[in-house]
Amino acid sequence: MHHVTKTLASKRLLSDRKLFRELTSNIFSFVLNLWNAHTENFLAAARSHDYDGVATFVELSMLALKILRKQLVFGIPEPQKVSDALTLVQLVFQRIKPVVELRAQVPCSHLAKEKLEKQIVLYMKLLLDVQDNFPLAYVNFIKQSLELTVAYVFTDAGKGLLFERFIVQCMNLIKGIVKCDAYRLNKLEEDEDAKDPAVYVAAKVREEFFTDDTVVEICRRLLSQYFLIVPEDLRMWEEDPEGYTIDEGGESWKFTLRPCTEVLFLALFHAYKEIFTPVLLQMVQSSQEACDPGDMNTLLLKEAVYNAMGLAAFELFDEVDFDQWLTSHLLSELQNKQASYRLIRRRVIWLIGQWIGVKLSPNLHPTVYNAILPLLAPEEDLVVRITAAQTLKIAVDDFEFKTENFTMYLESSFALLFQLLQQVAECDTKMNVLHVLSFIIERVGHQIQPYVSKLTQYLPMLWEESRDHNMLRCAILSTLVHLVQGVGSLSVNLYPFLLPIIQFSTDVSQPPHVYLLEDGIDLWYDTLQNAPVMTKELLQLFGNMSELLELGSENLKTCFQIMMAYVLLGPEEFLQNYSGAVFAGCVSLLNHVRPEGIVIVMKLVETIFKVFPVEGPQIFRQMMPTVLQKVLQKEVYPIEMSMYLSLLARIIIKNQPTFFMLIEQAGKMWNRAPSEILDELLQVWMDKIDTITQAERRKLTALALISLITANSSVVNARFPDIIYAVTEVLHDVCREENGTQIDYLVMGDREELEDETETEHEKRKRRLSLKDPVFCISLRDYVISQLTEYQRQQGTPNFEQLMQSIDIEIQQQLQEFFK
Repeated sequence: MHHVTKTLASKRLLSDRKLFRELTSNIFSFVLNLWNAHTENFLAAARSHDYDGVATFVELSMLALKILRKQLVFGIPEPQKVSDALTLVQLVFQRIKPVVELRAQVPCSHLAKEKLEKQIVLYMKLLLDVQDNFPLAYVNFIKQSLELTVAYVFTDAGKGLLFERFIVQCMNLIKGIVKCDAYRLNKLEEDEDAKDPAVYVAAKVREEFFTDDTVVEICRRLLSQYFLIVPEDLRMWEEDPEGYTIDEGGESWKFTLRPCTEVLFLALFHAYKEIFTPVLLQMVQSSQEACDPGDMNTLLLKEAVYNAMGLAAFELFDEVDFDQWLTSHLLSELQNKQASYRLIRRRVIWLIGQWIGVKLSPNLHPTVYNAILPLLAPEEDLVVRITAAQTLKIAVDDFEFKTENFTMYLESSFALLFQLLQQVAECDTKMNVLHVLSFIIERVGHQIQPYVSKLTQYLPMLWEESRDHNMLRCAILSTLVHLVQGVGSLSVNLYPFLLPIIQFSTDVSQPPHVYLLEDGIDLWYDTLQNAPVMTKELLQLFGNMSELLELGSENLKTCFQIMMAYVLLGPEEFLQNYSGAVFAGCVSLLNHVRPEGIVIVMKLVETIFKVFPVEGPQIFRQMMPTVLQKVLQKEVYPIEMSMYLSLLARIIIKNQPTFFMLIEQAGKMWNRAPSEILDELLQVWMDKIDTITQAERRKLTALALISLITANSSVVNARFPDIIYAVTEVLHDVCREENGTQIDYLVMGDREELEDETETEHEKRKRRLSLKDPVFCISLRDYVISQLTEYQRQQGTPNFEQLMQSIDIEIQQQLQEFFK
């Protein structure tokens, strides 16, 4: 029955939930009686010291209670209206105390002890589920809950009775009641009638229970009892320092005592800040007094209080002058190098990290750097070093971080982190330290260049050692991305190590590519972006691209950016070796990707057309009829149409014979007259030119259209008025008046030739290509004048004037304005 109930409770469809509710209503009462009977049986067995009987009946009792728990949470929508549900909760409260006391009596070696612990935890889980899922139905049990949990956890009543999982559940129940929004009056509507009376009851119970004295006692007990590092922690610190530093994170507070304690502390601090703050500050004041490093109890309390100060940093923003506290006291704590004082050094440097982003003056950042670096030294305790590394990352990540303030610490921090990276053994720790290094590289940018050689001495060895740790290799790839970005064109010095890693990570025949591919592709792209020249080894990497394109993954965009980078880096060598692969990759995707994907493909084709105006269209000659067909179909997205027309425009501007050969080729393929196809194309072009929004692409199409008028085509002549109208519209878009003359603002002047220090080599190549692009080097106004002059010479003045008269008079006037 338990397994059936568990399965049915997990279903979420309305019909399944309805079925489970019906099942619950039919059997809940029976199971409740069954559970109660088994519970009475094991309590009776306990009275006669029959612990074997206790173990047997506890097992049966737990099975029944597990069924009841699922049915209560998922099978009863309104427990406050079901008497059996309320009876179950009340009975659980009645059973907890005798069962807790019984557990303490059972010998540690007996199986019954473990089973009783599980029973107690199950009691608490049931209460937590009801409070979490039905907070208003739980209102009448709030007082009992607080009295029970606080008595056990925060008074001497729990002495000798507690065990860790029970403490965790008790603390979670207190936290759930303290943080529950349903119990807050100020979260409700302003309309008094809309407020549920249960909310007033909950608020009153909490107010009456959490008196100042109670809250103060809870605060003191939390810090002096539950925040303390326990012997097991100290043993782990000694035996497994790297494991000790791992932050469990996530929802570990639900199951583990230390995170649970910290979460409860923050919940109570937020709810009762006025009471908690003076208590905490007074404990800080007391703990700051000079103490004997050999007095472990005093050190542990100081460590606990500093931990609380770090956790509550945001809450204490207005209460603590952290700058003054740092300079007058905390820094001196770091100077004590005695072995036992490592607890305090580690906690203080962590505490500084918690406050950096909360309340630390920018002028004290160098002071923090000075405090961190000695704690990274090899002679320091490993736990302290790892914590200091994390604090350094926080300091570098701060909004107020200034590279110039960190430059003088860069070499030493890099060297110390490098040493730490070499000395730690665990994969997770290596990843964390590597992330710190990677982050510093990213923040300081090009200033990392003098220190690269040391890191590159170690990374190849680390890569080899991490053969079985793919996530560590991902961290190495991420670091290399930032490293390549930082050193720019000097990354050529990394090629002996870098390129084999790219080759391996982007090879889909290698099993680890599942983990490494995305970072490997990013590294490949960044390497190309910063490459000053093409090399044989870089060119050979492209052998992996065909399989990557076949994957059709989310990395497709970056793959095409890589191809574009190759085209700009070494156009002749690249297309000589891989033009067929590029063509095949583009064609294979045209009919299988969304419009955004088609635009990415077409941008690559356009870049090839820019670099090779004559050879480019030849490479894609088999694809261009498809492009032409898509234009004539008209039923494509504007962004696609813009790209297709741009490709045709570039062929027309730079290679008109190839354009007319394309029209002829299409005529043969479709069994249509070429003149008919050209006329239809021009008609679509005129209809769609307004859907092109980018000024650069509008100018490109205008240049192409006006260049056609001198092609001695009767079809073009018939479209002359339409062409002039379209070109005039674009002139309005790209021209502005300066000193009485219309200037094409897209034409680049000498000022655009100035290089920016932050530009990558790829961006420089793109800019140099743009300087040769007709869009940016030809004035549309001047070109229109030149073409009309040539057209007048071809047609003769009478014919030309007759054609001009066929143009709307308003357009003629606008055109004359541009020619002044």
